[in-house]
Amino acid sequence: MKGAKPRLQNVIPMKGDSIRHVPDAPDFMSDEGRAVWQRLAPIAVQKERLEPHFEDMFAAYCEAAADFIRFTGEIAAYGSYYVTEGRHGKQEKKRAVWGQRQDALSSMQRLSALFGMSPVDESRIGSAGQGNLLNMLEKQLNGNGAN
Repeated sequence: MKGAKPRLQNVIPMKGDSIRHVPDAPDFMSDEGRAVWQRLAPIAVQKERLEPHFEDMFAAYCEAAADFIRFTGEIAAYGSYYVTEGRHGKQEKKRAVWGQRQDALSSMQRLSALFGMSPVDESRIGSAGQGNLLNMLEKQLNGNGAN
């Protein structure tokens, strides 16, 4: 074929073929947080949701997930409550780790929404926004279908 040979800078990768660099976990993360990062960062990069300016927020999610895993292990090992005896007899009290796990779960849920890490959030991120929804509804009302 005539013409200049293609150079790597000129080749546009096909969708799904691009190999993107997965960044290393930040230095400030715990070992448990790094393990979560190593497990989830490649998926976030593949879905184009882990850009350099999002790395600290993603690290926060990974740390919350690591806390949730650690606190769940402690509850499994020691139970979620303990028994005390006082003026009113025996009472069951929740361990502090139970509340810590709930806090970690709340943080995970809040931060995971930013990265589309639940089915609902993933569909929200994947859509083009409310404009498409309104167009779809208008088509349905006009009898054009929702394809």
